[in-house]
Amino acid sequence: MSANFTEGSATSTGGLTSASMTSADNGTSSPSPISTDPPPIETPEMTCPLPSNSTTSGDDGSADVPYGSTPAFVIYTHRTSGNAPVLPLAADMKGYTVVYRSRISHDIGARHAIKEDYNSAGISVIVSAFGATNVPTPHDPVDTANTMAQWVLDHELDGIDVDYEDFAGMKLGDGKTEKWVITFTQTLRQKLPKGHYLLTHAPVAPWLSAAWSSSGGYLTVDEEVGSLIDWYNVQFYNQGPGMYETCDGLLNTAGTQFPGSALNEIASAGVPLNKLVIGKIANTTDGNNGCIAPQTLAQCFALLQMLESCFGRYVIYPDADAKMIQTVRGPAFPL
Repeated sequence: MSANFTEGSATSTGGLTSASMTSADNGTSSPSPISTDPPPIETPEMTCPLPSNSTTSGDDGSADVPYGSTPAFVIYTHRTSGNAPVLPLAADMKGYTVVYRSRISHDIGARHAIKEDYNSAGISVIVSAFGATNVPTPHDPVDTANTMAQWVLDHELDGIDVDYEDFAGMKLGDGKTEKWVITFTQTLRQKLPKGHYLLTHAPVAPWLSAAWSSSGGYLTVDEEVGSLIDWYNVQFYNQGPGMYETCDGLLNTAGTQFPGSALNEIASAGVPLNKLVIGKIANTTDGNNGCIAPQTLAQCFALLQMLESCFGRYVIYPDADAKMIQTVRGPAFPL
């Protein structure tokens, strides 16, 4: 993802959508390898909670039920022109529960109308910050977080997503980037309390691998402030040809390029399954690699659901739509 957070808007050169779902098991025990044989044709027994308005706050800012307590299917969008509207009507986004935007209307009336339309449909509206083209590390994390949190409050949004992509800093392995993210997250939560506002992060999958660096990468972030983060929109794409392109590579064994970064491997490293969201591009034109066809991804989700684990995916609007997310949800998470 790529987004620049500026006053009045968070502009983007690339936006994604995500489907975020939580796990029925809140523990951190290592999961067993998932069989990637095709799932049964019949609808599997539902063991995960069905999506609800769990990510939508009440009129007084309080959450109707705890944020992230039920599956959430999330879409990122940066569309500002072309044939598709910046944001379609909420009725056209059936199947999603959270919309991440990299640009918010300056018009107060328009913002209120969009927010009411989406919240009434059980869909939260979130801003996505930073991205591949906007590295915030040189700036003070406390001042940056306070500025962004106030922006969320001023624009009456439901929360913020931290798309931190300082690859050069993370590769150094000196712990400075992790410390920046930790301080930034702590400051955000002081102004955007949990249960009232969503706070998610969108790390690339290798940063959640125990093999990534001596400083821990996002495993260190999760250890220090994971309790403040609702979930991780993990980017399982653009990490090299063949990476995360089959159910087995996505769920069980990532491969030699970034070992330890498949979903089950990340969970084995200590990140709770209910905090992990599978991020995927909608088609091959939306990224360099890592795409999985919706029908195949639905099989992956069915396998996860059978293990009483509920997860999600990324897609790009308008390349992804209500029909696509319905396919992805499949029998494991029917509408």
